Amino acid sequence: MKVYDLAIVGSGMGGSMLASLNKEKHIIVFEKDSNLGGCASTFKRFGNYYNSGATTLVGYEKNHPLKEIFDRANVNLDLEKSEIAIRVVQNGKTIDRVKDFEEFLVNIEKVYPNKNNRVFWQKIKELDEKFWSLKKLYYSKYSLKAYLKTFLSVCELLKVYKFDLFKSAKSFIKESLGEISKEYQDFIDAQLLITLQTTSKDISLLSLALGLAYPFHDVFYVKGGMGTIFDELLNKSDVHKKEEVLEVIQEEDIFTIVTKKDKYKAKKVVLNSTIYDSNKLFKDEKIKSYYQQFSFNDQSAFLLNLTVKTSFAFLSHYQIILKENIPFSISNSFFVSTSLKEDDKMSKNGISITISTHTKANLWFNLEKEEYKKRKKVVETFIIDKFLEYFDKIDKEEILISFSGTSKTFNRYINRANCGGKAITLKNIFKVPSCKTPIKGLYNVGDTIFAGQGWPGVALGVKILEEELNG
Repeated sequence: MKVYDLAIVGSGMGGSMLASLNKEKHIIVFEKDSNLGGCASTFKRFGNYYNSGATTLVGYEKNHPLKEIFDRANVNLDLEKSEIAIRVVQNGKTIDRVKDFEEFLVNIEKVYPNKNNRVFWQKIKELDEKFWSLKKLYYSKYSLKAYLKTFLSVCELLKVYKFDLFKSAKSFIKESLGEISKEYQDFIDAQLLITLQTTSKDISLLSLALGLAYPFHDVFYVKGGMGTIFDELLNKSDVHKKEEVLEVIQEEDIFTIVTKKDKYKAKKVVLNSTIYDSNKLFKDEKIKSYYQQFSFNDQSAFLLNLTVKTSFAFLSHYQIILKENIPFSISNSFFVSTSLKEDDKMSKNGISITISTHTKANLWFNLEKEEYKKRKKVVETFIIDKFLEYFDKIDKEEILISFSGTSKTFNRYINRANCGGKAITLKNIFKVPSCKTPIKGLYNVGDTIFAGQGWPGVALGVKILEEELNG
């Protein structure tokens, strides 16, 4: 039996980017689903294509790890820059999140006038810019070299941020903006839920900045769907679709990977599965014990996919913030991603729309079949009604297709029920999982591992993991 240099379990952002950087090695990638990309994939249903999550591509710019990875992997994408990153709609008011700082400041001042808006948002922008200019950014554990490099990274953070590194988001909001309205607070928190899966209540000032600043960067729409990114990243890799990994067995200096179809051997294994669920792949008590220390993050999403036949000219992204919470969710907002009319694949039979909101994974498990269907219908109807309320130029009859997915749906297709990892807070910063594990030859990557959410965060984690693998 041949032995692979590297086996990657899962074709999500982290696994695919890592594979793209190691094409000269003998690697194999396993994906349970028929589509590549995990919760960022593109899939076909009822003759139409849909994205399975929000479609913002951020971080594709100079001096960012994502651009560096894509350039090294010779990724060729058809991109359209979004002049308006997100149009936020709240109580009849509109705020466009745009890259130009002065233009954004005019927009926010019209809706939420505050004498310190410039102070607050300038600080957010500056902290974010400093972060992506850091040269020694690194986080890992379980070896003297890893701890030393992590220590040097912390020293750089202290040198650059000084006392700002220890400030909480909550205290900074109060210190800079004062007592703000519930609406303004909802505006801030709704955007943080998209990027960090949490609100400003328990996070640090640095996390607040990274979570709010992404529209100050270039934001792109990917023509052909987000799935085209994974097709490009993995176009020269040995990819086994529809081949679920059942067990990983450590045998001295080698691993045996058992799937539903066969057995494979590899010198090193990278899990692009969630850190909370990875223990299920092992029988070895030492390895299981390592993964069991990470408690399940119950944060998940409810997704609604639509095909709409309309002449209405959509932007690529909207966030609708409501006064009341969405049923069976933890949010009063939903995010709308639409396909461009000129996108021949995604808009062939009408505009492809993905709507997402935040919920708890366990709200959708252990339900009787009828109760599950009833809950889905309640949420679906509520969101469609609110969608039509804002997009009042669209008739209900123009919605040709609608269907939804929950944490139970994600679990069935890609073996994960949650979305993202736990936000890095001042309380848990030293408990954050690293790409390196205490088990020789076993690594992790993805959005539940440092550095976390979205393309920029996962790309940073991939860059650090590559250092570990080649160090």
